[in-house]
Amino acid sequence: MSKSKNKGSKRLTKRMLVEMLSNMFQHSPNETFSFKQIFKQLHLTTHPAKMLAIDILEEMAWDDYLSKVSENSYRLNTQGQVLEGTFIRKANGKNSFVADGSDKPIFIAERNSMFALNGDRVRVTMMARREKHIKEAMVTEILQRAHDQVVGRLQVEHDFAFLIPDGNLFVHDVFIPKKKLKGGKNNDKAVVKITQWPSEDSKNIVGEVVDILGKIGENNAEMHAILAQYGLPYKYPKSVEEAANKIDPGITDREIARREDFRKVTTITIDPHDAKDFDDALSIRRIGDAFSPKSSQLWEVGVHIADVSHYVKEGSIIDKEAQKRATSVYLVDRTIPMLPERLCNFICSLRPDEDKLCYSVIFKLDAEANVKDWHLAHTVIRSNRRFAYEEVQDILEKNGVIDGTGQPAPAKKTYEGELAEELVTLDALAKKLREKRFKSGSVKFDREELHFDIDEQGKPTRAYFKKSKDANKLIEEFMLLANRTVAESIGKVKKGDKAKTLPYRIHDQPDPTKLERLRQFITRFGYKVKTTGTKGEISRSLNKLMDDVNGKREQNVVESVALRAMMKAKYSVHNIGHYGLAFDYYTHFTSPIRRYPDMMVHRLLTRYQEGGRSANKDHYEELCEHSSDMEQIAQNAERDSIKYKMVEFMSEFVGEEFDAHISGITSYGIYAEIDENHCEGMIPMHDLDDDYYEFDEKNYQLVGRRRHHKYMLGDPIRIKVVRADVEKRQLDFCIAE
Repeated sequence: MSKSKNKGSKRLTKRMLVEMLSNMFQHSPNETFSFKQIFKQLHLTTHPAKMLAIDILEEMAWDDYLSKVSENSYRLNTQGQVLEGTFIRKANGKNSFVADGSDKPIFIAERNSMFALNGDRVRVTMMARREKHIKEAMVTEILQRAHDQVVGRLQVEHDFAFLIPDGNLFVHDVFIPKKKLKGGKNNDKAVVKITQWPSEDSKNIVGEVVDILGKIGENNAEMHAILAQYGLPYKYPKSVEEAANKIDPGITDREIARREDFRKVTTITIDPHDAKDFDDALSIRRIGDAFSPKSSQLWEVGVHIADVSHYVKEGSIIDKEAQKRATSVYLVDRTIPMLPERLCNFICSLRPDEDKLCYSVIFKLDAEANVKDWHLAHTVIRSNRRFAYEEVQDILEKNGVIDGTGQPAPAKKTYEGELAEELVTLDALAKKLREKRFKSGSVKFDREELHFDIDEQGKPTRAYFKKSKDANKLIEEFMLLANRTVAESIGKVKKGDKAKTLPYRIHDQPDPTKLERLRQFITRFGYKVKTTGTKGEISRSLNKLMDDVNGKREQNVVESVALRAMMKAKYSVHNIGHYGLAFDYYTHFTSPIRRYPDMMVHRLLTRYQEGGRSANKDHYEELCEHSSDMEQIAQNAERDSIKYKMVEFMSEFVGEEFDAHISGITSYGIYAEIDENHCEGMIPMHDLDDDYYEFDEKNYQLVGRRRHHKYMLGDPIRIKVVRADVEKRQLDFCIAE
C-alpha cells in the first residue's frame, strides 16, 4: 500500500498538487494546517513531493490565497483585499497597518498613507504584490482619528506659527494662525487641537493652542508633555476635587458596628519609602491553644485593602473620572493619581494610628502556609506601623533571614527590631507560598527596574537598577493569595452552575513561534527550554532557564527574549486563567486606590455577598477592555518618562566611552545598554561602515555581507556617547575605536 502511495506522490505535477491543496483549504476554511498534517492528509510520502508542496504553500501565501500562521503552518485567507484596522506610524517612515483580529503588521509606504496618524482607524486596500517585495497596502479612507490633540514645540514667526510635534509621528508641522496662539512664545511646549486635517485641496494640518505647558527643557513642561502626548490628564478637574473635598472622612459607631473590628490586632503597611497612598495592610496574630505544639498552631493573617468603594459611589462624578482614567500613572518623578489626592493620600490611605475602613480577606494558615480557612469581610483597622521596604529588609536580615535563601527564622532566641517576630513570621509564610506557587508552574521573572535619583529641579543625578528583595516578595505573595482566593470564590462553581460576572486578570499561553525563537536563540549559550508539552512542563522549563542564567553575563538578554515570547496580561470577564502565575482563577482586588478594575471587583463582591444577582457581562467586558487599553497607554507614558530622564542623565557624558552589551538588534541599527548605569542608546546602521550588514531577525543578529562579522544580542561592546537629544528623547552611540 505504501509503495503505491510513493509512486503516486512521485507522479504528482505542480498543477495537481495546487488543486489538491486548494480543495483541502477551501473544505476547512477556519482550520490551521501544519506541514505534518498537510503531508498526512494528502498522502505525500516522498521528499520531492513534500518539498514541492512547501514551495506551493509559500507561493499561495505570497499571493494572499493563504495566510502564514507560523513558520510551518497555514490557513485559508478569508479577509479579502479590503480591510479595516489600525494605522501605526513610525518615526523612521516604515508605517504599517494591523487588521482587526490580526497581530501581523502590513507595510504602508508614506505616499500611500493618506496622511493617517498613529492609532487612526483606517480602511485599506491590499496592493498587487511585486516580485521579491513585501506585502503592501494603501489607505483608502480614514474612518476615525485616534487623537485631535498634539504636543510639541512652538516656532513663532512674525505673522504665524508652527507646532513641531514631539516624537516625529506627524508628517508635517502643524500650522497655527497668530490669533490662535493663546499667548504662546517661541520654544514654548504646547498642546494644540487640530481644526483642519489634510485633504485633496490642502495638505496642511491646521490647529489652535489649547494649553501652554512651559519652556522646552523645563521638567514640569516635559513631564506634562509626555502625558498630553498619550491623551492622559495632567491636571485634576476642579469639580471632581470639590466633590472629594465634601466627603466626610469620619467613621460612625454605626459603621464600625456592622464591620469586623481588627483595631486591636497587630497591623502594618509596607510600601516604597516615598509612597503616600497606602492601599494594603497586613495583620497577624497566633490563634489556637498557646500550650499546643508549635506545628499544630495556626496564624491568622488579614490582607486588608482600602475600602474605596465605601467613599466612591458608582456613577458619581468621582467614579466617572476614575473610570475614565482607569489607572494611576507613575512617571519617574511623580504620580498622576486615579483618584483625587484627598481620597488616595488621606481618607482611603491606611495611615498609621488612624481608624480606617477596609475590605479584607482573612486567612487561617498553618506553619506550611496551607490555607485552613478563610473569609471575606468589611472591616475597620488601625495600622500600628508604617514600614518602608528597606526598613523591613533590614529587620529581616538582622534576624538571620538572608535575601531569597537563608532560614526563614532567626538563629537567635530573641528578635531584634520593631515588630520583628511578626515580620519574620510573615516572611516565612510568604516563602512557603512562593515555593508552592513555583512548584505549581508559576513563571519566575524577577526583572530589575531602572530607577533614578532626582534633585529638586527634577534633574536625574544617578541611574541604577532596583531588584525585588524579600520585603517586596513578602507583600507580593499575600496580595497574590488574596487576589486568587476571591477570584476562585466567584469563578469556581459546581458542575452545571453558572459563575457570576467578575473581571478577571487573564494571561494567555506563550506565542509558540516566539517560544521556538527563544529555544533557537539560547542554544548558542548552551541552554535548553521546552516548547511543547503541558503548560506546567513549559513553565517549569522556563523557570529552570531563569535559574540557569541568573548572575550570568547573558541574563538580561535571555530574560528579555523570554519576556517577548509571553503574551500581555489583560482584564476580561471571560476567564482563561493566568498562565504566568499558573492560577486557574485570578483577579485584581488589592489596589483600588490606583486601579479601577479593583474597584469593580470590590463592588461586585459586596453585591454578591448581599445576595445580589449576577451583573451584566457585556457592560463589565467593555470596562475591562477600556482598563486594559488605559493600562497599556500608562505604561507607554511611563517608559517615555524613563527614556527622557535617561537621555537627560547621559547628556553629561557626551564624548565619553563605556562598556556595554547589545540589548537589541533591528533592521536600522543596534541598541546597546551601558553596563555601569543601564542606560540604553542606539548605534545607527549607517555608522556600521566597515561592511554592509544584513538583519537576521530569527537569530537576533546583524551579519556582514563581505567579512561575515556578526553583531549578536548579548555581545559585549565598547561604545562612545555621540549625542543626547532630550527633545527627541534620543540617545546615540557609536562603536568606540
